Amino acid sequence: MEPHDDPGTEERGAPLGRRLILGMLGAGALGVAAAPALQRAVESVTSKDPTGVTGLLPAGGGFRYYSVTASVPHKDEHSYRLTVDGLVEHPATYTLPELRALPQTRLVHDVQCVTGWRVPGTPFEGVRLSRILDAAGVRPAARAVRLTCFDGAYTESLTLQQARRDDVLVALRMQDKDLGHSHGGPVRLYVAPMYFYKSAKWLSGITVTDEVRPGYWEERGYDVDAWVGRSNGRDDAPTT
Repeated sequence: MEPHDDPGTEERGAPLGRRLILGMLGAGALGVAAAPALQRAVESVTSKDPTGVTGLLPAGGGFRYYSVTASVPHKDEHSYRLTVDGLVEHPATYTLPELRALPQTRLVHDVQCVTGWRVPGTPFEGVRLSRILDAAGVRPAARAVRLTCFDGAYTESLTLQQARRDDVLVALRMQDKDLGHSHGGPVRLYVAPMYFYKSAKWLSGITVTDEVRPGYWEERGYDVDAWVGRSNGRDDAPTT
């Protein structure tokens, strides 16, 4: 599950209505087990729905997107900034060219949404989050990382141990292309071993904190530790 954009506006919008959010959460609660039937139903309704609301839901055949706000501003190499602050010795602000100049890591994994849709073998490329944390000098009291986004509403969190994994990226490219706006560009988080709602789009802030602070969807009932196949009460989460 990941947010979508409204490419026709430059201003941050208000969060979507409560009924629509609850409807999305209801779909998420169905989980992977109900995915095939859910996808067939959504695809059938989507072709008949003139409102476009069903286009916000996941369906088969690839990515589907929605946003938790009515609009998302566009950023480019001139206007984009990523701030790193909180419990660090060296707060920093990165431009897009500066992020591109750092060593890049390429990962290829399946993208799995908690509602059941999956895109196999998807390449992501970017800077390991651990590298950015090391450059900032994490203080001893640090226990977690809070991620914020320039849509003005979406947030996510990882434990410091999770954030330092080799398969967690500040991603600049997806499917061997620069990240477009609708995919969360120009920069997004990519957490390969977790459900896709943890891979926050439109990343603008990395704040090191002393505790995990639940993100946007966790505040609405989703698991904080979203290991694919192991969260939502199915199995024990991995220790690393």
